[in-house]
Amino acid sequence: MSNDETTPGPRASRRAAKLRKRRRGLKITLGVLLVLLLATGGTLYWLYSQLDGNIKGVDINKALGEDRPEKLPTSGQNLLVLGSDSRAGAENKELGGGGSVGGARSDTAMVVHIPEGRSKAVAVSIPRDTLVTRPECVKDDGSTVAGKERVMFNSVYAQVGPACVVKTVEKMSGVRVDHYLEINFAGFKDLVDAIGGVTVDVPQDIDDKASGLSLTAGPQKLNGTESLAYVRTRHGIGDGSDLGRIGLQQQFLMALLSEVKSQDLLGSPTNSYKIAKSATQSLTTDSGLASLTSLAEFARSMNGVDPASMETIMLPVAYDKIDPNRVIASEPQSGQLWKAIREDTTIPEEAKKSPATGG
Repeated sequence: MSNDETTPGPRASRRAAKLRKRRRGLKITLGVLLVLLLATGGTLYWLYSQLDGNIKGVDINKALGEDRPEKLPTSGQNLLVLGSDSRAGAENKELGGGGSVGGARSDTAMVVHIPEGRSKAVAVSIPRDTLVTRPECVKDDGSTVAGKERVMFNSVYAQVGPACVVKTVEKMSGVRVDHYLEINFAGFKDLVDAIGGVTVDVPQDIDDKASGLSLTAGPQKLNGTESLAYVRTRHGIGDGSDLGRIGLQQQFLMALLSEVKSQDLLGSPTNSYKIAKSATQSLTTDSGLASLTSLAEFARSMNGVDPASMETIMLPVAYDKIDPNRVIASEPQSGQLWKAIREDTTIPEEAKKSPATGG
């Protein structure tokens, strides 16, 4: 046999030496990392406690009691997501347009349904101008607020609070809401900036004098302030109503989720912390999600859901005959939509069509 077949040549020997050195270096690096983690355990605990303490919780179950839709065994998970236009705090006031606007309203509302198996999801947007029947609710101070017909959906938050928004959604849909998640103005802006911006395909030129947003059609990378103006613009697209911007909100949500999922958060602890800090400072959740551990477990359970495959639907609505500036849930479409979500079945195509489009 030749020397090549029995012993490694000089080049192979050098490669083997480099490999052994690399392995030793890896072991040393891991060892140093382990020591640093142990040595800074107090710091890590402090960081965890700080982030954990940022999250605000609302005890939805206690507030609503037993008067709720039945939770069916195969109904998946339902998450109510609100974008709050609270003017609390200087930064929120500035982003909301400043001035004397007080209180808060649910500027954006989506029921996100995750079927059993959690491989796909559907988001149903509820237009803020929808007239609904607000059920009797209990406020945080224990006082009772009587039910009322024909109130704007986004006024329920300001009048009674988040638990009543959940109850209103459950009454109008018959869908049991498993979790509640709210993000405020400033938090939304900071979250987008923390991940380095979000790229969206702007469907048409937008020139909104009210918000100062000016964009040309096509792919655009938006920073936090621009993103907030994009999802809130109503004068720059469609007929100037809330319906016109719902498509933008749904599009942006998908782009945001895709951006977060595409980033190597484990490879950048500093960036991960910035994103976690921005997210937790802006979040209010139900008490079942009001901790880093609970949020992480819920996020892991959602890992199989691809944002690109998430279906977005606007609740089918029609213009109100008494007040054409308001809309009402359209039947039978809305009833068919909620029934499919309750029973975790395929949503009929006719249930996705809205007589009022805002176009």
